[in-house]
Parts: sequence; structure tokens; C-alpha cells
Amino acid sequence: MKATGIVRRIDDLGRVVIPKEIRRVMRIREGDPLEIYTESDGSVVFRKYSPVGELSRVSAEYAEAINRSSGIPIAICDRDNVIAVAGVSRKEYLEKPISSGLSGVLSSRRSFSASDKNGEVTITEGGGEVSYLSPIVSEGSVIGAVMSLKQDGKTHDGSEKKLIDTGAYFMSSQTEI
Repeated sequence: MKATGIVRRIDDLGRVVIPKEIRRVMRIREGDPLEIYTESDGSVVFRKYSPVGELSRVSAEYAEAINRSSGIPIAICDRDNVIAVAGVSRKEYLEKPISSGLSGVLSSRRSFSASDKNGEVTITEGGGEVSYLSPIVSEGSVIGAVMSLKQDGKTHDGSEKKLIDTGAYFMSSQTEI
């Protein structure tokens, strides 16, 4: 663990304020769930909770299934990191932070299609481009996305969008179980 040098007191209701600088750097937004861990040495650790991350094995299997059946490269992310990929280098994307552009698309709560001339969005800073994205919504909040990646010289038809939308719906339903 890395010491920040910041000290906060617990108020009479048991609350602790996480400083704005730490929230910004760690991408902790208002309403984000935090998981609390305790260590035997008395440490208390807060970690961002990711419902999509809890489904990383299912996400990986689903991405692989879409890729094998369609040949489309697939990535699945939560609000912070890429959690599953298929059809592309895992080393290049897996567990890497998502780009600020992708984070902005998730905040818009809408599907994204590069073919609609919405500009280009990369998955990670300096990473591959998104062809189509459908947000994963759970309990009214966007918690991640299923997306297809652009391939050189290849265009995808409407079936690509249906596969991605189906994946996002499936992942949404898995988080609400």
C-alpha cells in the first residue's frame, strides 16, 4: 500500500471523507459502491466494487463465444478497466484502464457506433478503436459496456449491433441476480 500522508477523522455517525484528490485519481464518483476489507494488522481497505468485475469469468466466456461465432473482436469493461477480451491481444487490453473518451461515452448512457460519424473512441489510451458499444445497465446505472473493436478493412453489418446489444442485456441480467 502507498501512504498518502492525508489523515481524516471519523465523525459521530462513523463517516470518513475521502479527499477530492484521491477520488479524482482513483475515478471514484458520487454513488460508486466501495467494498470494505479488514486486515489482521488493523488496516481497513476500501476498494471500488465492480459488479461486472465479479462476473469476469462469465464475461470472458461470453466475449469468446461472440468472437468464435462471428469473428468480431470483443471487449467488455466496467467503469474503470477492461475485464474481458476475445479476438485481440489480451496483454494489450486486459485489466488496462479505459480511455477518457470511453468513460465519456459510458457517462452518456447511450449506445455508440463509429459508423454514425460520432468520432473515434479508443478502448484504452492509445489502444484500439471501438466499432460499436452497448452499455451494461444495472439498477438504473451504467456499470460497464460490451463493445466490438474496429478491424482494418472490415465493416460489420446489423448483426454486430444485435450481438453486442444482446451481450450487454445478458450482462445486465447477470448483475441483477
